[in-house]
This record gives sequence, structure tokens and C-alpha cells, in this order.
Amino acid sequence: MVRTPYLAVDGIVKVFLKGKFEGIVLIRRKNPPIGLALPGGFVEVGERVEDALKREMKEELNLEVKIERLFKVYSEPDRDPRFHVVSLVFICRANSLPKAGSDAKESLVFKLEDIPFEELVFDHAKILRDFIGGL
Repeated sequence: MVRTPYLAVDGIVKVFLKGKFEGIVLIRRKNPPIGLALPGGFVEVGERVEDALKREMKEELNLEVKIERLFKVYSEPDRDPRFHVVSLVFICRANSLPKAGSDAKESLVFKLEDIPFEELVFDHAKILRDFIGGL
């Protein structure tokens, strides 16, 4: 049996209302590990990663997003405490507020200066620091 890492997608979703940047979306997770996270999930067999990202944003946030670009790939074997996950992180844009769905207990919009890094799970603090550092 061949074993490979799980493939996931995460979205840095920038919310704009009436053309004004409101912040990025984080979810409060229902399932372990408990904490705040970027919205995202696993790519299904036969699914394009871009389609997986759009599906996950619709399921978790009830948002239609526009993908701006692939940001970076994160693949540290211990980035997820459950198993080895490789995540493709996309930068996206939305023009409405999120509404939690799927495995998101709550969806929140944070200004970049207000992100509670200490509450982030997985390696999402690193991802967001990389994102902010590149602005």
C-alpha cells in the first residue's frame, strides 16, 4: 500500500464591502483541534484544487470567492497534529460577510492588526505572518 500525505486547500479570504477592505476570515472550529483557523479542507479524489477551495469556502463560509492567486504550499509533516497534510494556500476575495456552515462553529472577520495569533491552530499563525510580511 502506497502512503502519501493528505492534500488540503486553505483560503486567506479578504472581505470587501462596498469596495472597502474589512479584514480576513477566520473560523472557530467545531472539531479538534479546537481554535481559530483559516477556512479550508481536503481535496476530494478527481477534484481540481481550485474547485476544492471554492467548494470549501461555500460549505464553511457560505461565500462565493474569487481566487486571486496561489499564495504558497505548506508541507511540514507535523503542521497538522492528526496526520501529514500538505496544504495549498490561496488568496481570495469576497464581497459579502461569511456565515458559518459545515464544520465551522463561527466565522469571524479580523483586521490584520487584530488577528489573535495565539488562538490559531495548525500552522495558520505562520501562514498569516508570511502573508502579512509579504504585503
